[in-house]
Formats: sequence, structure tokens, C-alpha cells
Amino acid sequence: MTDTERAVDDASHAPRARERDGGKRWPGRRLPVRDELGVLLVLALLVAGIGIPYPDFLDTDNLLSTAHNSVYISLMACGMVFALAMREVDLSVGGGYAMCLVVGALLVREGVPPWLAVPVVLVTGIVLGVFNALVTTLLALPSFIVTLGTLMLYRGVGLALADGKQITDLPLDDSFFRFAGGDPGGVPFALWVLLTVVVVLAVVLARTRFGARVRAIGSNPDAAEFSGIPVVRTRIQALALSGFTTACAAALALAFYGAGDPTLGQGYELQAIAACIIGGTPLAGGRGSVVGAVAGAMILSVVAAGLVFFEVPINWTSFATGGVILVAVAADSALRRSGRRRE
Repeated sequence: MTDTERAVDDASHAPRARERDGGKRWPGRRLPVRDELGVLLVLALLVAGIGIPYPDFLDTDNLLSTAHNSVYISLMACGMVFALAMREVDLSVGGGYAMCLVVGALLVREGVPPWLAVPVVLVTGIVLGVFNALVTTLLALPSFIVTLGTLMLYRGVGLALADGKQITDLPLDDSFFRFAGGDPGGVPFALWVLLTVVVVLAVVLARTRFGARVRAIGSNPDAAEFSGIPVVRTRIQALALSGFTTACAAALALAFYGAGDPTLGQGYELQAIAACIIGGTPLAGGRGSVVGAVAGAMILSVVAAGLVFFEVPINWTSFATGGVILVAVAADSALRRSGRRRE
């Protein structure tokens, strides 16, 4: 191992070790889902709390539908974890989602086979993420400001390409729409994709050199740069990954809805960030959890579904969602503190 690689590993693991036991090095590795235990517990309690008075909520079809509703936010949150873990924020995902959806729909309508249009959509998402990173780096501006601007820029491009209208007349009898928009094996295809992305990115964040660099930069950017870690390249890679997962969500939405609506995705960026924070990824950087982010998105979806069962007026939806976010974060924080005291 070179000195730079050793610096990456030390910088990324030292803060977590100090966090666990008050500054003393803990000899063993943490359990894979230990940091996510709090948010997973909250998710289980929410499902039980709704399912006990309304058993229909626990119906398999309803649970799959609720999980499917969270897929798009979950995918965006998976990529957002990497940005937040290195103290970056990607607010452009909502606009990028709409733009990628429109690009895919236009390609299909113009005669491009849907399966061939998907790679173009994914590359479009990556390009949008790289553009965010380049502007952030070249102008030396916070990614928060840059992506706030590109959020509106990308959405505007999507609206212009679609001429402000929903793109329809797509070949819905194509295998892409029937398979990718269907339920192979009785489970929505989008959930299989989400599961694959979660497994891969969880390993990438926790077990690869790229993931270690992301955590090291988020823990201490100055020390990481002094140690020789390629900060700019890692920023580009992290925001490109965020764009990629956003494009994945757009491709799945195209398959499921069978149309390209440029107005979709409004507010998705804030929900994705909320899902990450609920799942244990702090805005201060240094660590993140892909599994926790998806659990956070599931919580938001369960809350939305539960409000329907409890017949809560729609005017109170935002209030209830915000309250659940606060409770989830507080419960997760309390569980973390309790765990550190036991250690």
C-alpha cells in the first residue's frame, strides 16, 4: 500500500473509530447494518403502526406498490449519499430526472428502439453530473449554489424539448415497456433494479478506494488534499454517480408510465436529501449509508401511503411528512448515542 492509499484509509476510518468509542481505536469492524438499525427500526414501527389498525395495508400487493412508489427517490438518494458524504450537495436531481425522462421519450417516439434509448438516457445523466462538478470546480463555487442553478436549467431544457407537453404515442407493446414496466416474478422490475443498485453502491462506498476517498474528503477536505487524494477527480466521479442514478430513475419511470412528462420530479431533490439524512448521512460529510438512504425513502413512501389509510386531509400531508422526518432522525440519533455509550 502506498503512502497516499494509506492516508486515504486512515482519514476515512479514523473519524468513525473516534465516533464509536470516544476517540479510542476499536479493534473490530462494525456490523454491516449497525448504523442503519435506527432508521430500519423506525420503518418497521411505521409499517406495524399502520398495519395493526388497517390490516389491508400489510397486503403484499399494497406493500409492493408502496415500495415501488419509493424507487425513484431511493435511486436518487443512493447517488446523493456519495455527494453528501464528501460535503457536496446535488440539488439538480429533480431537474435532471425530468430532462432524462424527456430525452428518453423523444428518442423512443422518433423510432429509436427503447432498449437502445436507455444507454443514451444513462449517459445523459452522467454528463449532467459531470457538468455540475466542472462548474463547481472551475468557478470555485459551492455545489449547493451550482446545482440550484442547474436544477432550473435542466428542468427548463426538458420543458423546451417537450414543448411543455407530455410526450405520448410511444410503442407500449414493446418488450421494454412490458418487461421493465411490469412485474417479473411478481415483483416490480424497478425494485429488482433498486436492489441491485443498493448492493453494488453499498459495497462501493464501504469497501472500495473510491468510497474511502469520498469519506476521507468529507471528513477533512484539507487533510485529504494534503495527503495527495485527487479531490477534483473524486468530486467529478461522485456527482457523475449522482447523475447516473438519477438517469436510472428516469429510465424506469419511462418504462412504468409509458410517457415523458417534463413536469415530473418537482421536489424530488429535497426528498432525496431528506431520505439520506433520515438514513444517517450527515450534511457535515465523512460518512454515509446507501442502505439507510433507501430506508429513509421507504419511510417517506410509507408515510404517504399511511395518510391515505388514516384519511388525513391532503392539506396536512406536508405537515405529517415533516413531523415523521423529525421523529425518524431523533430516534436514529438516540439509538446511535445509546450504542456509543454501550461501547
